[in-house]
Amino acid sequence: MNRFGRSAVLTGAAFVALVAAIAASATTAKPDRSTAPTAGAAVTNYVSYVHGKRGKADPKKSKVYIGWVNQQGGQVVIGGLATVGAQLAVRYVNDVLGGVRGHPVALVQCFIKSNEEEGTTCGQKLVNDKRISVIATGAVATGAQSLFATVRGRKPIVTGVAVTPVDGASKNAVVLFGDGPHILLPFGNYAKNVLHAKTAAVIYPNAPGIAEAGQVIAAGLKAAGIDTKQVGYTQGQSDLTAPLTAVGATTADFIAPYGSAADCANQAKSLQQLGITDSRKIMTAPLCLNSTVIDALGDWSKWTYAIASSLYGDKSDKGMPAYEAVINRYKAQKNAPDPWHIVAFSELLTTVRFLNEAGAKNVARITPARVLARAKAFKGPLALGAPKLQCGKYKDAPAICNDMFQAFTYLGKFQWKRASGWIGPLGG
Repeated sequence: MNRFGRSAVLTGAAFVALVAAIAASATTAKPDRSTAPTAGAAVTNYVSYVHGKRGKADPKKSKVYIGWVNQQGGQVVIGGLATVGAQLAVRYVNDVLGGVRGHPVALVQCFIKSNEEEGTTCGQKLVNDKRISVIATGAVATGAQSLFATVRGRKPIVTGVAVTPVDGASKNAVVLFGDGPHILLPFGNYAKNVLHAKTAAVIYPNAPGIAEAGQVIAAGLKAAGIDTKQVGYTQGQSDLTAPLTAVGATTADFIAPYGSAADCANQAKSLQQLGITDSRKIMTAPLCLNSTVIDALGDWSKWTYAIASSLYGDKSDKGMPAYEAVINRYKAQKNAPDPWHIVAFSELLTTVRFLNEAGAKNVARITPARVLARAKAFKGPLALGAPKLQCGKYKDAPAICNDMFQAFTYLGKFQWKRASGWIGPLGG
């Protein structure tokens, strides 16, 4: 058990207290001036980024192992393509970036399907494997608390986007792209300073990890002084016209539908039925940029998306060509746009960077402590991510390294328009 209580996902008073504490600092802050539609610093060369050497890893040398945990294979899957992104990064590292000091990299994988206890199983497996000096995770909600409780800081954990606050609370972890309580708060900054909104409506399903994120969005909007209504509905509910009407979506200046890919499709259909189609004032997270939505609607919804990573195909992002080159090399276009694929690909490249730094003189010198030290010292820019990082900025969430996103409006047929530059919470 940790300080968040028994559940791996904050609920009730504990969650409300956390969000209120984070949002409170924004209530009297000056407006963030980073909303201009320009991109930030970018990583354009992966060889130099990972401190590698161009060429194949030597198959005759001993392997360097990275533990990998993702929630997949069960009924609830948040980032199923995270594993594919991680695997692609490892393949590319071994084929082109010289592995870790010439040694091939290998993933030791463990998946959580549906039970909290499976986090314990994965933690035991990876902690007891002496070959592993660092553990990377994908989208883990169920089992996150058990995983961290089992690892107990004996090995550092690198996360792309944290689904629960457990990751961010760990002193022996880094969360490169941030978590919900921090990267969703800037919704308020965007609504206030880009749209000049006075009223807002937030809607989300009552599902673990999803409802809490929706509450964070609402908290950020309220902290910005915006009159905000919010409603959670039964998970799996398809007709959402009633809850949308109840939350005032038909007259709100800003609307934030939040949910999984399946939720996104239902939300879009109901918004269209109500005649709510202004793409600039409807903002969500990149969970909706999924093939499931295309299957249901024929295309992604023409909304604005808050993205804490790079956007696939963004021509204003100088770091995108490097990623696209890898995608083309391995013919991975189908998975390339998925945000979890992008995040995990970057996460594994960055983990390899930490390993190269820790084993600069000899891979035998790679230890969990040395890897953690390199991770904590990393200031960015992050490959396919924020132009700068500040791990340890938040005392109650020392592992969180980023609290910014950039906004894009989807025009249809895979065409985008930048709606803001990198933007953080008010006063951030």
